[in-house]
Amino acid sequence: MKTLKITETPSNYDNLEQMSTESLLSNINNEDKKIADAVALVVPNISKLVDALVERFNKGGRLFYIGAGTSGRLGILDASEIPPTFGMPHERVVGIIAGGDTAIRKAVENAEDNTEQAWLDLKEHQINSNDVVVGIAASGSTPYVIGGINTANENGILTAGITNNPGSKLAQVANIPIEVNVGPEFLTGSTRMKSGTSQKLVLNMISTALMIKIGRVKGNKMVNMQLSNDKLVDRGTRYIIEELNIEYSEAEALLIKYGSVKKAIENYNN
Repeated sequence: MKTLKITETPSNYDNLEQMSTESLLSNINNEDKKIADAVALVVPNISKLVDALVERFNKGGRLFYIGAGTSGRLGILDASEIPPTFGMPHERVVGIIAGGDTAIRKAVENAEDNTEQAWLDLKEHQINSNDVVVGIAASGSTPYVIGGINTANENGILTAGITNNPGSKLAQVANIPIEVNVGPEFLTGSTRMKSGTSQKLVLNMISTALMIKIGRVKGNKMVNMQLSNDKLVDRGTRYIIEELNIEYSEAEALLIKYGSVKKAIENYNN
């Protein structure tokens, strides 16, 4: 008999359809309050992963997220925000989902059950020993993720695993296990809820800390962000004003001339 996974255990609540709207929302919120505390317990292993990433990034290495369903989508979301937020090339942090780009919007039948496909997907990026592969799977048993992590290990590539089932297969095979025990979901088995939220928090921590450590932030400012709309140009201009104590028009002109807050500040008075 298989042991019941934490992510599949019954909700602490029942008869959901009989609850008032306010009760439903309050109870969901009460469960969500537990997530940050669960993430706090795994900060030491997240720290270990970030330090290893910094070392490899400084050698030209990359970060790959692999996952299926919600977990895969969250990896892609985090990766997609690195270029606009930190001005890094899109190929430095890459999200890969079982079933390919189609699976970002629609479920692809049986895609997560293929144990060999993740490695094939990684090989398309010429993955090498300077890179890091982070598998994301709430259950900790997704074949696509387990297969990819196992093969990465065999090829001398550092691996990590983000899971919501402590002691799961993913936690056992990843070099750095990040096991976030958020307990049963409000809606039994719906890992898009607490499990998914915890994964988003962990991914935010990994990528943001990494970008800070490799010099993509100054003070507390996104000085390398892409200036892709008027709001971001205005934000960048205000960063420059704060740093250099100059007028708005001069700051905006510097930003437009040099293309980034960091370069504008570095070239001021040159």
